[in-house]
Amino acid sequence: LVRLVESGGGSVQAGGSLRLSCAGSEYFDYNCMGWFRQAPGKEREGVALFYPNGGTTNYADSVSGRFSFSQELANNTLYLQMNHLKPEDTAMYYCAADERRGVCLRFFQSEFASKFTYWGQGTQITVSS
Repeated sequence: LVRLVESGGGSVQAGGSLRLSCAGSEYFDYNCMGWFRQAPGKEREGVALFYPNGGTTNYADSVSGRFSFSQELANNTLYLQMNHLKPEDTAMYYCAADERRGVCLRFFQSEFASKFTYWGQGTQITVSS
């Protein structure tokens, strides 16, 4: 069930920056929103998690200190700013959201990725060395 619209992504050299956006009409109905990524031959992994009601954020260790959230409430849009990108950040990135607290709490457990209800269409990020 797709209810999120993603944009951003692209190709950049290592050390560069990109910004992803994710728009959802039910922005404040979601318990959480975030981005997963999946590289070829690897499991989908949770990268960054945001709670719209309260603004709490959580990041995977691999991106902590390099990725950060911002939001544009007028347009129900969440942004993920990605700085100091590395080749290992290369993957397909998917915005996701869910209303269920139990699902959100398991965001960083890869086996629970499929439990998320709402998904964006995905966007490719390629970081060259």
